[in-house]
Amino acid sequence: MEKLQREIFEQFEQYGQEQVFCFWNELNDDERFSLCRQAARIDIGRLAGIIDTLLKKKASEVLPPIAVPYVPASYIGLPLDETSRCRWEDAYHLGEEILNAGRVAILTAAGGQGTRLGFEGPKGTFAVTPVKGKSLFQIFAEKVRFAEKRYGNPIHWFIMTSDRTHNETIEFFGKNNSFGLSNIHFIKQGSLAAVTAEGKIMLEDKWHIAMHPDGHGGAFKAFVNSGANAMLAGQGVDVVSYCQIDNPLAPIIDPYFIGFHEKNHAQISSRMILKAYPEEKVGVFCSIYGHSAVVEYSDLPVELAIKRDPNGALRFKTGNAGIHLFNRDFFGSLGTEMNGFLLPLHAARKKIPTIDGNGNPVDPETPNGIKFEIFIFDASQFAERSIIVEGNRREIFSPIKNSFGLDSPETCRQDQVRLFSKWLVAAGSDIPIDAKGLPPFNIEISPLFADNERDFLAKWSLLEKRPAISAGSYVA
Repeated sequence: MEKLQREIFEQFEQYGQEQVFCFWNELNDDERFSLCRQAARIDIGRLAGIIDTLLKKKASEVLPPIAVPYVPASYIGLPLDETSRCRWEDAYHLGEEILNAGRVAILTAAGGQGTRLGFEGPKGTFAVTPVKGKSLFQIFAEKVRFAEKRYGNPIHWFIMTSDRTHNETIEFFGKNNSFGLSNIHFIKQGSLAAVTAEGKIMLEDKWHIAMHPDGHGGAFKAFVNSGANAMLAGQGVDVVSYCQIDNPLAPIIDPYFIGFHEKNHAQISSRMILKAYPEEKVGVFCSIYGHSAVVEYSDLPVELAIKRDPNGALRFKTGNAGIHLFNRDFFGSLGTEMNGFLLPLHAARKKIPTIDGNGNPVDPETPNGIKFEIFIFDASQFAERSIIVEGNRREIFSPIKNSFGLDSPETCRQDQVRLFSKWLVAAGSDIPIDAKGLPPFNIEISPLFADNERDFLAKWSLLEKRPAISAGSYVA
């Protein structure tokens, strides 16, 4: 053990990171073992390369910025006429064939915590539905159950956790009997160390390094390393449906989207929604040198973000909804380093709990460190074939990111009620709604009854006795 400790010390000192062990003499044996184990898991050479590339390049070493020729990405628009409606119907039936054949698996990124919501625990355990207060995990689980019953096939659901959420997530599903599902798999994404603006590894406390999940792009390696890719290959599953746990409206099994993906032989397909306003914090789909890419809102030049067409619409309007389909072979190849794919890392300034020079806790009010992350949508740059399909924003996108204001639990609950009300009105219900599409009370429709308007209308029409809709109505 002493030899291993000495080797770790020397490696960290070689790269100027010896501060990680500055409280060594104050630690007991268990704490020292814990710190060494964390340090040993860090590829210190790779981290040093990341720091040099993203943080420490001297001005003289950086080439002058190149004007990137951003062009709005082309996409398959929503059906607005008979021709496009026929196109969407063809995609729907093709998607149903694929689902009936059992060729689709689901992957949900759920490694984040509810810190920004003022909530302790994995974000997936956060209660968000307007009547029953179901958790995000339960909503997704019920969508999977609905799809399994609808298409007569078991569906593998992979939930990507992180070091911080893994055990709690498994315990949560255990306490809830996996919500009636039997094909849930938990895979854990990798972690990276947080650093200061000067590139120094940060400590969370005297014997814990400040680690964080490596971003949703960590799904590729996690998928391969967990054996998920090999298992699905053996079962003939060749489509992976990806989304993030913070969006309860996400259509995780969508025949339309799957049909377009298959028809175009795409390696990656993405859903887009029209941006609500120029400064909205969503990535934008662009074509760069003829290749599809997502440009983060912070990287898109302001003059382009606010630019409008002659008809007044935003020129760069295609927002990334965080919903993708992948060809499984392509997905697996991105998680295997020998294939030569290397997704870029992105540096983001964040508020990181840490300690000061005396070991006292520091809870920063402003960003004090850097996190490095891999983004799943960067996979599009390696795809030979990719497509973008528009989605109705009010039907597929209402993420929970903030404790109040925009993209908060309150706006998400309203969006759910608005969507359920839309289905009921389409079915002939006389539910009262205002100009914003909201009734004067909360209602809820369980995904176990239907998770989309088409199936809801079909199922509602078959009911011999349809329930009256009033305050607190719950349709299941």
